[in-house]
Amino acid sequence: MIAILDYGVGNLFSLRSSLQQLGLQAVVTADADAIRAADRLILPGVGAFGDAMAKLTATGLVPVLKEQAEQKPLLGICLGMQLLFEKSCEYGEHRGLGLIPGEVCPLADDLTDPALKVPHIGWNAMDIVPGREADPLFKYVRDGEYFYYVHSYYGKNCAANTLAVSDYS
Repeated sequence: MIAILDYGVGNLFSLRSSLQQLGLQAVVTADADAIRAADRLILPGVGAFGDAMAKLTATGLVPVLKEQAEQKPLLGICLGMQLLFEKSCEYGEHRGLGLIPGEVCPLADDLTDPALKVPHIGWNAMDIVPGREADPLFKYVRDGEYFYYVHSYYGKNCAANTLAVSDYS
């Protein structure tokens, strides 16, 4: 069973419906026991980093999430993925869960080509970092496949093998 963490942000029921369409059992929950009983976890999220982290902290689930992330797969989607990092620089500096070394920073601050637009919206080819092809995350993804992106922030100061990057052009 997959536990989709409910901490007040994200399109939880569409996510659950998508998983059920794939034949997977999923539950939307903020219950620590249900999270511990799950085989896999998904941390979704939509909105601003600081607000989302505050809501997640208010649920009391941060210790449970960190404990369970050491024992089972955890997928962060959109803002949920960003919360896995040590910190974010979105509208100030905010501490994250610290499960991934690095920080989430604005794309615009580090772009050198003025022709590139932020937010970055569109289809881009995935360039999987060499050596990561066997990672379970990429089991059904081939190098060069296209993904749709909508973002203004990115992971920075993290290990190269943390990232699957797109050709941002």
